[in-house]
Amino acid sequence: MRYILPRSLTWWAGVLAIVTGAAALALPEAGAPGELARLVALLAGSGDASPAGLLFLGLGMIGLRDRIERGFRAEAR
Repeated sequence: MRYILPRSLTWWAGVLAIVTGAAALALPEAGAPGELARLVALLAGSGDASPAGLLFLGLGMIGLRDRIERGFRAEAR
């Protein structure tokens, strides 16, 4: 399972964005989940704090980390 790397900071940032997006989708927008979603989007440099935007951001971060790692391995050979 090459996508699950709990030692990677990028992986944790992606998981945080996914969890925040899922919480923003399931919970009401007013209150703490809405503010947390805006904070995560702001820290990630995204202008969109919608639940779908956060989910795609998290999945993209996890996939990008894996692709960069595979690229470095291919160059080392």
